[in-house]
Amino acid sequence: MATPERSRPHPGPEEGVRHGRLSARPVAVARAASSPEPGVHRLDGRALFSVPPAQGAGPSALAVVLHGAGGTAEQALEWLLPQAEDLGVLLLAPQAVSATWDVIVGGYGADVSRIDAALEEAFSRAAVDVGGVAVAGFSDGASYALSLGLANGDLFHAVLAFSPGFMAPMIRHGRPRIFVSHGTSDRVLPIDHCSRRLVPQLRDSGYEVTYEEFPGGHQVPQRTAAAAVRWWILGRGTGDVSPG
Repeated sequence: MATPERSRPHPGPEEGVRHGRLSARPVAVARAASSPEPGVHRLDGRALFSVPPAQGAGPSALAVVLHGAGGTAEQALEWLLPQAEDLGVLLLAPQAVSATWDVIVGGYGADVSRIDAALEEAFSRAAVDVGGVAVAGFSDGASYALSLGLANGDLFHAVLAFSPGFMAPMIRHGRPRIFVSHGTSDRVLPIDHCSRRLVPQLRDSGYEVTYEEFPGGHQVPQRTAAAAVRWWILGRGTGDVSPG
């Protein structure tokens, strides 16, 4: 497993895990002989894989869901699980190697490798729509979702960021659609210093951003989660995933 990069700066970012790049890609037909059983499965790559009770005949949409600082993969699943089960969406919730995600505690590396391994396993178990892969997260997980989403927009067609604090992509690929929500009374990551700063930056960079503020604190309201998932699924496959 890769470790956070501690070398001197390069002339330019490289295409690898130490700069936030994921190599796993979905396939229209999974390598497994049959569809996975409904329920929550624990994968070898330290992640939870949620399979909805009702699956369509074709490939399914999949969202990688990232927990906040000090959180768990189990908590991450809870935010989107009701909507995912209703809509037949697969969820993949990795557990960070440390208390939070690698880029926040030293640099890209270990968690990128872990997420890549979990994606490879999920893609081998279930047929996933190549135009229906998203990354979502709350708090530190939202910051990481934005960072990985911009670096891997040729994989993730959509980013769902619930109360993000920052973004730190070292490289950018594709142009995923982005949903951002934030509570106006958030005392953990104040909205004026976070989403109200990030959203204009994203729009100025040419990203399509849907932004929702809600009265409340540092949380993912059920109504907001439902709106985000509907936004993702209804716009599925419309993001620009060209390499540049």
